[in-house]
Amino acid sequence: MKYPFLRSTPRLSVPLLLIVSFLPLALTGCPSTKSAESKVASSIKNAAPSGPSAAVLATTTSVKPSAVVLSNATSAKSRTKSTTAAAAKIKYNAGEDPDFAKQKGWPVKSPATLAGTILPQKRIVAYYGNPLSKRMGALGEYPKDEMLRRLKGEVARWEKADPATPVQPALHLIAVVAQGEPGKAGKYRMIIPDNIVNQVYGWAKEANALLFIDIQTGHDDIRTILPRFEWLLKNPDVHLGIDPEFNLIKSGKKPGTKIGTYDAADINYASGYLSNLVKKYNLPPKIFTVHRFTRGGVTNSRDIALRPEVQIIMHMDGWGAPWLKRDSYKDYIVAEPVQYTGFKLFYHNDTKKGDPLMTPQDLLKLHPKPLYVQYQ
Repeated sequence: MKYPFLRSTPRLSVPLLLIVSFLPLALTGCPSTKSAESKVASSIKNAAPSGPSAAVLATTTSVKPSAVVLSNATSAKSRTKSTTAAAAKIKYNAGEDPDFAKQKGWPVKSPATLAGTILPQKRIVAYYGNPLSKRMGALGEYPKDEMLRRLKGEVARWEKADPATPVQPALHLIAVVAQGEPGKAGKYRMIIPDNIVNQVYGWAKEANALLFIDIQTGHDDIRTILPRFEWLLKNPDVHLGIDPEFNLIKSGKKPGTKIGTYDAADINYASGYLSNLVKKYNLPPKIFTVHRFTRGGVTNSRDIALRPEVQIIMHMDGWGAPWLKRDSYKDYIVAEPVQYTGFKLFYHNDTKKGDPLMTPQDLLKLHPKPLYVQYQ
């Protein structure tokens, strides 16, 4: 796929999904003043960022009792064989087979839950994006009131599809946006001004929703940039997301020209940081989403540490036809168990080739069932 700020960029090759969560923005600098914010909004606005029937017994007077008994026995045997054959012939779509999930280690044995944990008691349904851009997701595509109304509608659809699982709405804000240019910091990322972050936090409170801040590091280090958000993460209803696709320190490539990666060591750092915040501020456990749509997007996943203070969601990112999305879910999420699972749906990119948007009923067939569902 070509990125707008790199018109000559060749199409990226991705094994299963067509490509990624959104298109990074061609911005520079890290504005903090009101005039700078206006400049940011102007730049971002113009940038663009997957049963058998029973046997019939003879009842005429010419049939001997022994024959009837034999017929009954034969019928029962036939029904048993038919039932066994039917069970053996069940075919699941990719990502839906409970036996495959069990073989891979689901359900994962997690640490004992602490007071205030959200998962697995609830399912989170989130809108993703940035209010400075209409092209990065539903969060910024619509005016605030319409956006919250649409999110409420998705929550209602999930509540109807799975009445046994309460639904928790959320807003997932891209607070650090990967860039095609180095900017003043030389890090190929832009930190959204704090007043914009606070504005979205206010929207979340208005909707009784959680807030997730999403970090795309570019050439920055998660160990450097994550502590900057302690002022926000110390709140009990604010959680974290990270995007391996846009972590490109190792390759040194520009965002949009190569798919990045996070190792278990990076994920463990972020998880440990959140764990310490929970202890420091006496908070309920944090939820930590990690986007993934390629095998190399997360390395050494078996080494990811689980902590009572943090609930980790491996989130199936990327867009494409339903069968492609199920394949990726199977290969990159189910096949490498961590703790909980998520699934992203793209209103526009998933459907632009005529494919239907997957429904709650479709996702509820997956094993394990996603407990975090994100709409972009």
